[in-house]
Amino acid sequence: MATLLPKPVDPEELAKQNETTKKGLFFPGSDLDEVAKHFIGNNHRYRENIIIPKMYGAVQIKTNEEKLVEAAFESCAFKSLMSCVLGYGLGAAIGLFSSSVNPSIADPMAGDKQQTAREIFREMRQATHSYGKNFAVIGAVFAAVECVIESKRGVSDWKNGTYAGAVTGGLIGLRAGVKAGIVGAAGFAAFSTVIDYYMRHR
Repeated sequence: MATLLPKPVDPEELAKQNETTKKGLFFPGSDLDEVAKHFIGNNHRYRENIIIPKMYGAVQIKTNEEKLVEAAFESCAFKSLMSCVLGYGLGAAIGLFSSSVNPSIADPMAGDKQQTAREIFREMRQATHSYGKNFAVIGAVFAAVECVIESKRGVSDWKNGTYAGAVTGGLIGLRAGVKAGIVGAAGFAAFSTVIDYYMRHR
């Protein structure tokens, strides 16, 4: 006759289970035995610790190659290189504009020799390259310093740009002396703070 009551536990089997649990399967220590059973045992462990954010559309887990590419794009070297290239382009554009607006035209009344088109283009090329090189150095130094400071602090806020601006302005101004370095650091830090505040609160 079937019964709904639970099956009584055999005292000898219960004693064997308690003795095995007390001694441990692999090690006498309970904590170490639990660790050994976790890694050596045949328990099926699923990837229950993956946190998939809720978003619209299908959820795709990034592969190792995608993670490597993303890490390369977010590295300080890549950011510094991109800032160097963009800075050179911006400086070249400014140099080209300034040399075309204010060319050095000879005065015929003073007896100066008239410049040829080749000489004018040579001066424009020199001015463009000079502006581009200066802006490239500023962009590369600023991006590298800001990335290092952000990595060390672990926080992305306006202080990173201020510190990076102070370091960059100080390094550029030190070529003309200590006083010029201090003034350059203060001015570049204030400019970086204003630009960063505008970009974050616009």
